[in-house]
Formats: sequence, C-alpha cells, structure tokens
Amino acid sequence: MKKILYKIVRKLGKVGLLNWVSDKKYLNFLFKLKFGKNIDFENPSTFSEKLQWLKIYDRKDIYTKMVDKYEVKKYVKEKIGEEYIIPTLGIYNNFDEINFDELPNQFVIKCTHDSGGLVICKDKTKFDKVKAKRKINKCLKMKYYDTYREWPYKNVEPRIIIEEYLEDIEDHELRDYKLFCFNGNYKMMYIASNRQGVGDTYFDFFDRNFEHLPFTNGHPNAPVMPHKPNNYAKMIELAEELSKNIPHVRVDFYDVNGKIYFGEMTFFHMSGLVPFEPRNWDEKIGEWLKLPK
Repeated sequence: MKKILYKIVRKLGKVGLLNWVSDKKYLNFLFKLKFGKNIDFENPSTFSEKLQWLKIYDRKDIYTKMVDKYEVKKYVKEKIGEEYIIPTLGIYNNFDEINFDELPNQFVIKCTHDSGGLVICKDKTKFDKVKAKRKINKCLKMKYYDTYREWPYKNVEPRIIIEEYLEDIEDHELRDYKLFCFNGNYKMMYIASNRQGVGDTYFDFFDRNFEHLPFTNGHPNAPVMPHKPNNYAKMIELAEELSKNIPHVRVDFYDVNGKIYFGEMTFFHMSGLVPFEPRNWDEKIGEWLKLPK
C-alpha cells in the first residue's frame, strides 16, 4: 500500500498538483512512505535524511548554475579547464529551432533543467525526429523541482542542448563514473553500466581504494565487475577541486578512450529517497556528511 501511495504522491507532485504543500511537509511525507519514519530535521543522522535537510536549508544561488547542463560548463571551465568539457553543438529554446542538416551523424540531445531528458542519435539516417520531439517537448514542460523539491533546479531555464556523441572503444558504451565528495573530500564512487543495453542498468559502488562496497542502491550489481577507470586518480583530483566548500555534491565524469570528460554535478543522489541495502550503509555514509550550521 505504501509503495502505491508513494507513486501517487510522486506523480501528483510531478505535475504540480501538490505545490501548495510546503517543501518540508512534502519531503517528510515522501520520506515516511519510503523509510517508515519521519525526517529528523533537528538531528539527522543518515545520508538520506541529511540530503532532505540540505534541500531545505542549504540554498545558494550558485547551485542553480551548477545543475544547469549548459551553464555548468562555464563553471567547470573556470575551475578545472575547458579540456574536460564535452563540446556543445547547439543550445535551443525549442525543438523546431534545431537544424538537423547542420548536425553530425551522431549526437546527443538533452534538456538543461532535468534528469532523464535524453535522446541519443547513433545514426542520423535512422533517427526518428518525431519520437525525439515528443520526448523532448514532454521534458521541457516538466518542472524537475516539483517532484522531489530539489531546490537548485527550481530556477533553471528549460532549454535544449545538443552535444557530441561519445563512446569508449574498450567498453562499447559511455560509462558514468560518479564520485561522492564531502567538503572537497572524495569518499566513494559508483559506476553505472549497461545504461543503453537490454535489461537492468547496473550500479557498483567502490571506496577510494577502488575496493567494491557490499551494498546496492536501487539497481543490482553488475554480473561482471566493472574495471577501474584508466584516469581514476585524475578524476579524484578534479572532483575534489570542483566540490570544495560544498557540504556534499556528486561529480560525474566519463573516461573515453583515455580522455576525461565532465558529466554533471548532482546535489541529491537519487534524491535521497532510494534506500541502501543493507540499510546500515545509510548511517555509514551519513557520517561523512557534515551539515553546515
């Protein structure tokens, strides 16, 4: 029953029908349905609880720029250099502005203001523009903030960004390397694999020494252990530079044919609403996150 109610509340929130409910009450309701308890805003202890606390109390204007998939590139360029940025092929206010004749055979279309608004074109001669337009237009209408009250997304301008298509020769896909940083200190990462393949997407977590961590978080571990990225040490260095003076942020990179590319910055991993299994890892990771006063 709780699972069904959670889905209903999330769906109502997504379309803006619960905007009259305060962020704090809305988040507490979702959290209680998922974890079976209220959020302890006075003394949060788990990673999941502390992410909800940060949604309410840690609100800085720069965070909006850092989650905007176009504007963040300027931030990253200033911090670590332009060589780590995926080339932008175009930025548009609506789908009809796109001149596909000017695009290469392969490219990626994203929305600047959300998560999941993604269309990959591997062969322009077979590209379904009608289907792509339908998905992108739907995403443009959505206000990502409404679903999970992740404040940094509230004021991001919905736009379309097109980037170069990347694929690693060794893995035959674009693997995400997602580094969890706490006040500029890298603690763990997870690798998302089989994202475009058949069946499950796999999440595998590793500590700083690249030892596999014994838990799952919303997705199963991969049947074949992902290999250590070739530029792992450099990724850590870059992630720690980008995350300085931020209580917590996840910095995502790609390692493509020996070159590092920045992916995105995420302040609320899985919005803090997907349990870790076993649950005691929520407490362990929560110890790394020191909340600001």
